Amino acid sequence: MAATDSRESSVSVTCPTCDHSVPQNRGSKRIICPKCGNFYDRDSAVDELRQIRRVNREKHSPNGIKDKDEDKDKSGGTLSSIANFFQNLGPSRKTKTPGSQPRSDSEASSHLSESSTKGSSTELPPINQSQTPTGKRTPSYNVNGPLSPRAAEKEKSVSKGDNQRVNTWAQQADSNISQITASANNNKLVYPVRTKTAEQLKEDVLLAKESGNWKVVQDFYATTFESFLEINATFKRDPSKEYKTVEEPGLKFELVHMVYEILLKMPQEIQKVVLKSVINSLLKDKRPHTKDDLRAYLVLLQNPQFENFSTYVIFAHLLRQIAALTDHDHHFLVHWMKGLKRQVFQKIIKRLQNFISIRLFPPKPQDLPPMAKCTWWIPSATKVLALLNAANNLTSPTIVQYTEFYNPTLDHLDLMAEYYTWQNPSSCAGFSFCQYPFILSINAKRTVLQRDSEQQMIIMARRSLVAKVQRRQMPDVGMLFLNLTVRRSHLVSDSLNEIARKQHDLKKKLKVTFAGEPGLDMGGLTKEWFLLLIRQIFHSDYGMFTYDKRAGVHWFSSAQCESYQEFNLVGVLMGLAVYNSIILDIHFPPCCFKKLLSPAVVPYNNPQAMVGVSTMSLEDLKTVQADVAFGLQDLLDYDGDVEEDFGLSFQVSVTEFGLVKTIDLKPNGSNIPVTTENRKEYVQLYVDWILNKSVYHQFQAFYHGFHSVCASNALIMLRPQEVEMLVCGNPILDMNELRKVTTYDGYTPQDQVVKNFWEVVLALSNDLQKRLLLFTTGSDRIPVGGMSEMTFKISRVGGTDLLPMSHTCFNMLVLPAYKSKKTMKQKLIHAIQNAEGFGLE
Repeated sequence: MAATDSRESSVSVTCPTCDHSVPQNRGSKRIICPKCGNFYDRDSAVDELRQIRRVNREKHSPNGIKDKDEDKDKSGGTLSSIANFFQNLGPSRKTKTPGSQPRSDSEASSHLSESSTKGSSTELPPINQSQTPTGKRTPSYNVNGPLSPRAAEKEKSVSKGDNQRVNTWAQQADSNISQITASANNNKLVYPVRTKTAEQLKEDVLLAKESGNWKVVQDFYATTFESFLEINATFKRDPSKEYKTVEEPGLKFELVHMVYEILLKMPQEIQKVVLKSVINSLLKDKRPHTKDDLRAYLVLLQNPQFENFSTYVIFAHLLRQIAALTDHDHHFLVHWMKGLKRQVFQKIIKRLQNFISIRLFPPKPQDLPPMAKCTWWIPSATKVLALLNAANNLTSPTIVQYTEFYNPTLDHLDLMAEYYTWQNPSSCAGFSFCQYPFILSINAKRTVLQRDSEQQMIIMARRSLVAKVQRRQMPDVGMLFLNLTVRRSHLVSDSLNEIARKQHDLKKKLKVTFAGEPGLDMGGLTKEWFLLLIRQIFHSDYGMFTYDKRAGVHWFSSAQCESYQEFNLVGVLMGLAVYNSIILDIHFPPCCFKKLLSPAVVPYNNPQAMVGVSTMSLEDLKTVQADVAFGLQDLLDYDGDVEEDFGLSFQVSVTEFGLVKTIDLKPNGSNIPVTTENRKEYVQLYVDWILNKSVYHQFQAFYHGFHSVCASNALIMLRPQEVEMLVCGNPILDMNELRKVTTYDGYTPQDQVVKNFWEVVLALSNDLQKRLLLFTTGSDRIPVGGMSEMTFKISRVGGTDLLPMSHTCFNMLVLPAYKSKKTMKQKLIHAIQNAEGFGLE
């Protein structure tokens, strides 16, 4: 396991589990692998067991002498000592030590017992054994069945010498902890009988508070968490049942909640006892894992004690064990997590997020082990968080919003380093948060996308410069930008021609010039070009998109076209808006953005590959054509004779340019009636035709237009909702934040007119606030990064009879100096309610 380094002062130690090698000084002994968190060998853990004497010295010392280091431990007293001890303990993946024969589980238990009972009698009981209160030993919990003859003989010989030492410890301890009383009988577990209910526990606590004697309560908590078997005996609804289905974990979740709720109100001594018991349960080898082990992990994951960073070392080992489970075990855990209550689910997420944040940026670095020794902490926590995210995605509606999985702390990391590690696994092997994009906020993803875009822009500009030099031409500043010159009278055609002519420059910074108009584009002309172009393209008379008033969204017209270049232009516009941080007032349904990421990366060098096709449901159709969707839902819910009463066949009728066309949904569909038995198939084919097949060519051009600008592997990290936010902005408004970034021309923040304005705005309904934002900026949404990324200006104008005016290209509101708040409110509401919204009918 150890090989001598070229330097005599150090050796190289290799982990027997993951083969990760690290150098260390001669004479020192490494216990835990910094990469995977597993032990190098069992004896290493046993040698460190003696350190636990210091943990209990204060509690069990007959003279009540306090630990000398008590005053130094400001972060949690003995709890912190337990945590510091536990960083050197944990289950080994192997029970074989170098240079020795393999040990059975019971032999390892006996070895631990002999090591731990020497010396002071104030230490913890043996980690992998169980004793009854009378000192009689019972067989250890062994998932593999009865003990081998050799192990049984070892158990018998060791127990005789250990009884007296065990009794001595039990007499000196504050509480007499009940141990596991299960035994293996014909390979079938016999569970201890634990019948404590939540009401009985409450009564025990009340009696303990009145009498001051907490022994009964302490015994219950110590026994409950002493082993995974005891956890199941207490919290399993019916121990005689195995509960081997993904739908039913078989746990008393209400009792789990009550036990933990009461625990936080218990004296510190009982909380310490629980942590000791949890340590015991985690240290016992549990391979192969059973469904009882998974239940125990699910219970321990809800322990609120792990919110205190002094327990993080213990929490880290729990997370490592859960993360190391097989895919089959993870499958069960994910489905069982769906049954957790929303509040419990949220608390576990928050606990894991805090664990990751504090490990990355510890407020007191000295209170946690060095990062180099526990690089496996964050990957383990993130993988467990991924299980919760998977459980959340399996429910409809989701248990929590996907944004609750965001960790804003990660915004302060070197995100591009994370991205390059993810993109180059061969040269940058290691963990990257980009592997688990659900944890990255939309701000972090936008940063990665835009910086990746900037790198591509720089590459394109560099190529242009090289080409200029090779042709012996003088370089100019204009070559660094995508310069578009368009006429207002021919806005769409000129834009199409310019974009088609400059396909290779789309990743450069955008600059727009209106022909015949002087002016330098500092951002206002670009925004005006977007707004005017979107308003014209999405107008119903133009025929490219239809508008559903009930759903409030645009959708692609299914009418056949000679050319689909204009749909490609809309895709390019959306891509340019993302790269140039422009918010578009486009109202597409959520399924549009799901199709836009199907696939997220354009198939390489395969123009015939199918793109923009996604599995759609009736719920998706409700967001596009609400009336049609509700009609199909009525068909599914109908109790009568579907064939006789509806008279439908597997066909769909559409109107194009005043003509009605009939299309078969399946071969020979006109001769296949819709019946009660096949109506689900009919509805699914109908939905697929409307959202995929009927608009395939239109959406294909749109898809390629967007990806011609936004082509980046970073898109893989984005959810459809996040793409919508990048294009259209954040729909959540906070006018107080807008007030903070507002500048004034002709007014000051102290003017009564300005005070009246903000009092009126803050009192408006959310709908009117959005209308005001649309009136002044051209969009009813804000940038992804919040109001702080906006510019908003209020300019003074004379004439109190005028209505407020706006210049959307510059986010400017022109506000007359109204004399009263009442007049201000009337004029403002009249203006915003009668303003035309871009892209709306």
